Amino acid sequence: MDGRLHYIDWLRVLAFITLILFHCAVPFVEHYTWEINNDETSRWITRIIWWLHQWRLPLLFFIAGVGVRFSLRRRAVLTFFGERFVRLFIPLVFAIFFITPIQVYFEWLQKGRINPGYLEFYPSVYEIIPYPDGSFTWSHMWFVAYLFVFTILLLPIFSLSKVKWFNRFKTVFNKIFSLPIAHLLMALPVVLCFYGLYIDWPEQGSLINDWFVFVSSIAFYLFGYILSAIPFFWENCKKYRRLFLYIAVLMATVLIWKYYWNWEFDKPAKQGSDLYLYGFLNSFHIWTVILSALGYTMKYLNFSNTYLSYLNTAVYPFYIMHQAVIVASGYYILQWEVSVMAKLSALVLICITVIWFLYHFIVRKTMVTRVLFGMKWKSKSKVKSVAIP
Repeated sequence: MDGRLHYIDWLRVLAFITLILFHCAVPFVEHYTWEINNDETSRWITRIIWWLHQWRLPLLFFIAGVGVRFSLRRRAVLTFFGERFVRLFIPLVFAIFFITPIQVYFEWLQKGRINPGYLEFYPSVYEIIPYPDGSFTWSHMWFVAYLFVFTILLLPIFSLSKVKWFNRFKTVFNKIFSLPIAHLLMALPVVLCFYGLYIDWPEQGSLINDWFVFVSSIAFYLFGYILSAIPFFWENCKKYRRLFLYIAVLMATVLIWKYYWNWEFDKPAKQGSDLYLYGFLNSFHIWTVILSALGYTMKYLNFSNTYLSYLNTAVYPFYIMHQAVIVASGYYILQWEVSVMAKLSALVLICITVIWFLYHFIVRKTMVTRVLFGMKWKSKSKVKSVAIP
């Protein structure tokens, strides 16, 4: 784990691309109210989206934790925190006042809550009334807010990477992870988190009173940081990637058959044995998806090229902009008298085109826009591995 981890960069890029496609499809999901919604929904899209929803953010938090380890190799702890403040907190504040209001505007427009006219709507943001009563929200930027809070809370643990004697534990951990059973047992904390918090604290993304998402997400973030220092963990992810994939597929098959296909899983009604079975299956499903993703990218994507360098730099600004572009363009696309797949295809194409145009010709061109969108303020010809938000 001493070299450049190109496969982590690829995995990060692929995970964020999946996230963008995920949000393009959400308006067509059954039994779900999003910022904009299509009148006609799709059963197939719903099942795929619900499956993706289980592991997409745990994977991103894990990758972010890996990024912390490699960032601390090159800088002091306080320097690291200062960089994270610039690259997480500043884009978060900028997005709250200039990106997410676009989403609220088009949501309220579709619901008939306001009349057309963005300039008339926009001053409501500065009333600082939290969404949904007001227009003040971090929306999809909750991920960045959580990362920033996690970084503050875990800074004492991150500081241990600078203590030489702490590295002696690597030998012990290498022995523990010499067999794949140790990899699988890492899912048990996720299972316990589900059993203890899932019912009483449903997903909110609000930071306050969001204990299931908060605890499980910080666990994946910490897993990424700790496990990135253990060579045998990575070697056996690659060696046993098929085993982890088979388990992930088995778990996903049971989950889809028993819970998702007919939309029969309801948290309040399914307490008891059914809930515990769901929590066990889904926790191992999420973790084995991450393990197999690490293994397969190590095997087939451990290389760099100009595309990776470009995408690895672009992916964070893409993330910041993507949902506003999806909601704004989707507001008009969803009014078309065409099929769900035609609308989805148009939404994906327009979203990617608009985001790329804004990034390529505006965001990356000046120091100010680079900082506001979480990029390094100085452009470099090559992008270092494992950059994160």
